[in-house]
Amino acid sequence: MTVVMESVRTDRADLFDPAVLASMGRIEIVARWVVDGFLSGLHRSPRKGFSVEFAEFRPYQPGDDLRYVDWKIVARADRWVVKQFEEETNLRATVVLDVSRSMAWRGAPQRLTKSAYAERLAAAIALLLLRQRDAVGLVRVDDAVRTVVAPRARITQWRRIVGALDEAGGGRASRLADGLARASRLSRRPGLVLLISDLLTETEPVADAIRTLCAAGHDVTVMHVMDPAERDLVATGDALFVDPESGDEVPATVADVRDAYRATVDAAVREWRELLGRAGARYEMVMTDAPFGVPLRRAFAGR
Repeated sequence: MTVVMESVRTDRADLFDPAVLASMGRIEIVARWVVDGFLSGLHRSPRKGFSVEFAEFRPYQPGDDLRYVDWKIVARADRWVVKQFEEETNLRATVVLDVSRSMAWRGAPQRLTKSAYAERLAAAIALLLLRQRDAVGLVRVDDAVRTVVAPRARITQWRRIVGALDEAGGGRASRLADGLARASRLSRRPGLVLLISDLLTETEPVADAIRTLCAAGHDVTVMHVMDPAERDLVATGDALFVDPESGDEVPATVADVRDAYRATVDAAVREWRELLGRAGARYEMVMTDAPFGVPLRRAFAGR
C-alpha cells in the first residue's frame, strides 16, 4: 500500500485516472492527494505564487504580524501599513452540490458515478480554498436542500464538509435554484459560488437564481458533470431508456436514436452555455473520466 501511495504522489494525483485514484482511499484522502498534486504543479509552472502573491497595502491593525509591516513606508512617510497577500483577501465561497438521483449514474463500471466524481471534486475545491485561508461552505440539494454548511475558514471546517458529503441524498428532482438561493443567503458580501451538477433540470429557474447571484456581485461558475457515454451514447442494440428522476421509460434501438440523441445533447449544452453566459456565470463541462486537476484548473481560472 505504501508503494502505491508513493506512486500516486510521484505521478501527481490531480492527473491520475479519477476512478483508480478514488479506489485508493476515502474522500478526504483522495482530496488531499489531488490538492497536493495540483499545488505542486502550479509551483512548477510559470504562474508561481498562486494565492500568495502580494496584492496591496492596508493600514496596520493591533495584532498584525510585524513581519509584514513595510518598514520603508514607515520610515519615509511615518505611515504604518502591512502587506496584504491574495490569500488574506478572505474570500467567501460556497459549493452547491447536486445530489439528486440522476447523479448516481455511470455509463461503464470502470468509471465513477457522476455523484462520486462530483463529491471528490467538491472536497478538493473546499480543501484548496481552506488552504488559501478562504472561507468555504457547502450546500447539498436534490428535491430539497439537504445540507447547509455555512462558510468558515477554520481548520475544523474541513471535517464538517467531509462529514456532510457522506449524508443521504438521492431525491428524484434537482431543485438547484433553491440551493443557489440558500448559497446567496450564506454570504452577506460578494463571494464565489460553484455549482456542481449534471444540469438535468429546468433551465430558467437556475438561470434566474444565477442572475440574482451575479447581480449581487457574486462570481458564479457552473461545472456541468457528464459521463462520456451520456455525452455520445456509445451503446449498441436495443435499450430501455429510463429517467432516474421521473421514472419514465422509453424502449428504443440505439442505432435509430443515436443521431437525434447527440443533436439533443448538443442543443442542451449550447443552451446552458448561452443562458448561463447571459446570466453572468462561467460554464465548464466536466467529464467523469477527466483527472481532477482539469476541473480544478477551470474552477480557479478566473482567480
